[in-house]
Amino acid sequence: MFGPGGSRSLDEFTRDELAVLGREFLLAGQLMDRAGMPHVISAYDREVMGEIAIAEWMGASPVYTKRMQQLLGFGNGDVETIFKGMQFDIGAPPEFMDFRYTVIDANHGEFWLDHCGALMDVEPMGAEYVTTMCHAIEDPTFDATATATSPYAQVRPIHRPPRVPEGRSPHCHWTVEINEQFDPLPYPELAKRIGETNAASLPIPQLTSSSVDSSAGWVDYSERLDPDLQLEQFSRPTLLALVPEFCVQSHLLVMSLLMAIEDRFGTEAAANIGAKQFIGSAGLTAERLHRAFIGGDADRGSDASEAGLDAIAQVLEVHPAFQPRTYVDFGVSYNPDPASDSQELLLRLGPCLATQESGRESWITLLADGHDEALQAIVQGVNPRARCISTTPDPNDIAAWRVVMSDTAAAESNEVALTRFSTGAEFEFSATPVTLSVANPSVP
Repeated sequence: MFGPGGSRSLDEFTRDELAVLGREFLLAGQLMDRAGMPHVISAYDREVMGEIAIAEWMGASPVYTKRMQQLLGFGNGDVETIFKGMQFDIGAPPEFMDFRYTVIDANHGEFWLDHCGALMDVEPMGAEYVTTMCHAIEDPTFDATATATSPYAQVRPIHRPPRVPEGRSPHCHWTVEINEQFDPLPYPELAKRIGETNAASLPIPQLTSSSVDSSAGWVDYSERLDPDLQLEQFSRPTLLALVPEFCVQSHLLVMSLLMAIEDRFGTEAAANIGAKQFIGSAGLTAERLHRAFIGGDADRGSDASEAGLDAIAQVLEVHPAFQPRTYVDFGVSYNPDPASDSQELLLRLGPCLATQESGRESWITLLADGHDEALQAIVQGVNPRARCISTTPDPNDIAAWRVVMSDTAAAESNEVALTRFSTGAEFEFSATPVTLSVANPSVP
C-alpha cells in the first residue's frame, strides 16, 4: 500500500479522511484521562484523583471552548452555543459519549447520554468511583465549560449514575439554564493560567464564505444545532482548521492536568505522571490510527505485524501529540541505515512554541527533556517489532531518534496495557473507515 516516503501530511487528506481523523482525535482526548488518572490514583487515592480531574477540566475547557466558538462562529451566548461547544469537546467524543440535545429556548435546554463510554469504563470499578466521576467531577466542570458561553449558566442533573435501577437508560439526563438572576460563575483561576500558554495563544483561522466553497460543505456552524452532526458536513478547508484544533485542546488539557498536579505535589510528580500518561495515551492512539487508516493491526500476542516503516511514518506524521505543526516542530523522514542496505526513519524535534512553554510541563517539554518512551509506544502501536532509538540531533534541533525494525516483537508497555482497560481502546465508530492512499487525492 505504501512506498518509501509515501506518508502524507494533513493538508493532503481528503474531506472524508479528515472527518475520520477528527473523530479519532476527539477520542484520543478522552483516552488521555484513561492513561493519566490511574497513575494519580496509584500515587495518591481516589479523592485526590477527583480533585485533580476537577482542576484539569476547569482549567482547560473554558479556554478551548471559547476558541472553538471563534473558529466556527457560533458564540451567541445562548444554550444552543453551549450544546454546539459540547459537540466539539474532547471530553465528549461522538458516539463514544453519545450526547443528545434539545433546545427549549435561548435560555433553556436539556441533554442526555444514550451511551456514556466513560461510565462503561468506570462502572465496573464500583459505585464510589462512579459517584466521584458523575457527581464530584461533573458538577463543577460542566459549569466551568458553560462559563465560556455565559457566567450565568447552570447545568443541573435530572438523574445521573450510579444507575438506579441497574442498567438505566439514558445513562444520565441534565438541564441547562441561563438566568441573570443566578450568581455569576467565577472564571476558574487555572483557566486564566492556561489562557496564557503558547497553545492557547495560537492564531485562530478566519473562515469566510469567500475563502471556502460552501457548496462542498459548511463553512462554519452558523446553522441551527444539529443533534446528529457529522464532521463530513463541513467543507474540507474548515476541517483543515478544525481537526488540528482538537489537538490544541489535547495540549491544553495535558498542561492543565500537569499544572494541577504540580500545584499540589511539585514538578517531579507532575513530570512522572505526565510521562506515563504520554506513553499510555500516545501508544494506544497510534494503534487506533493505524487500524483506522491503514487497515492493519499490531497483532498483539501473535506474530509480528507486516506493517513497515511507511505505515509507521504515516502514523507519526498525523499523530495528535505532534499537531498542529505551527505549535510542534516535529519531522519524519527517511534516512539510509549506515549499517546495512535497508532504510530507517529519522525523527526530529526542533525549537518551537511547544518546547517554549516556559515553566509549564507538557508532553512536548517532557519529550525535549528526554522522556521519550512514548515514541517507542507509538511505533510499537503500529508494529511491535519497531524500535525507536535516541540519536545525536542536528545542531539546530533539540532531539532526534532513529526508527528501525527488529526481528522480535517487544512486550507491550505497562502504561499502554493499563490504558487498554478503557472501552475506547477497541471502540468502533459507525462511519466506515477509509483507506489511506499514497498518491495525492482528488479532493471532493
